[in-house]
Amino acid sequence: MRTLMFLLQKEFRQIFRNAMILRMIIAMPIIQLLIMPMAADFEIKNITISIVDHDRSSYSQKLVNKIIASGYFRLNDYSSSFHESFGEFQNDNSDLILEIPLNFEKDLVRENSSDLFIAVNAINGTKASVGSSYLGRIISDYNSDIRLQRSEPQQMTASHLIEITTLNWFNPFLNYPFFMVPGILVVLVTMVGAFMCALNIVKEKEVGTIEQINVTPIKKYIFILGKLIPFWLIGIFIFSIGLFIIARFVYGIIPMGSVIVLYSFLGIYLIALLGIGLIISTYSNTQQQAMSLAFFCMMIFLLMSGLFTPIESMPEWAKVIAKCNPVTYFIEVMRMVVLKGSGFSDLIWQFLIICGMAVFFNTWAIVNYKKTS
Repeated sequence: MRTLMFLLQKEFRQIFRNAMILRMIIAMPIIQLLIMPMAADFEIKNITISIVDHDRSSYSQKLVNKIIASGYFRLNDYSSSFHESFGEFQNDNSDLILEIPLNFEKDLVRENSSDLFIAVNAINGTKASVGSSYLGRIISDYNSDIRLQRSEPQQMTASHLIEITTLNWFNPFLNYPFFMVPGILVVLVTMVGAFMCALNIVKEKEVGTIEQINVTPIKKYIFILGKLIPFWLIGIFIFSIGLFIIARFVYGIIPMGSVIVLYSFLGIYLIALLGIGLIISTYSNTQQQAMSLAFFCMMIFLLMSGLFTPIESMPEWAKVIAKCNPVTYFIEVMRMVVLKGSGFSDLIWQFLIICGMAVFFNTWAIVNYKKTS
């Protein structure tokens, strides 16, 4: 125990002597947490639309006003020439073209039906799909309004009287940062912890101090603990700043569930994560090698974690990789506790998996660390 205390004292002195590490610990997570949720907004708005109105009637004007008032579309041009609007389309100034035919109002009044033409720029498949879906729903809603407006009270059927009321649970105002901030906080803790821990042992190899430690009677697991505990505490410190200062005072996010559950999972997760960093450092001989390996692992962890892409939409082989990713479980736990208020009983499976990963990765690091070259 006394040996471990001396090792911890040495590690903290090394950390606080390095000004760059202090900037990484404090400044980098704060700045990233302030910027990334604003940039990583996958709610598509400001879709540019060109409207070709051949009818210029009150009905067509109501449809145009309804589309613009939705907040999802921004009118690029309003004309009577499809050729002119298609030129804007080809120059990437418009994402969609809506063509309203001549006699649009007359056909609706006399024939109770009319046609609309929509052209979609599908270079960006996601934006095209979402944009056309938004426009389709707006037109469908407009169609319902017209039908109700023209129906006589005695002719109304039960279908005309159905009213749908939507209640959004866990995120009532559909605030996208509420969904993204917990996941981004997990990623920041992961990146800082893994990179710093991976570079730590490698730096000692490069400067030669590792040789002095290797000739001492310090046991391997004591040495690994001495490397793990400081960064475990640093990870908790970064998480606390993000959760109780940035998330609360900048984004207004207050955890619905128990903070004790969050910190219990965080403690185990950091042990598993730092074990991965220690494994990388035992296989690397230079800081450049360690950075490359850590970056490779972090990219896979980030992209296969469900932060940006739902795991359910991935192919089967990708789902297997996602299930082996510790970041996946922490993001899931963060969103469940912060937004849903889930308790320990709801997270037993995630706790068991991350405990298994912590034991596996740290055992691997201890076994792989060699005191002789």
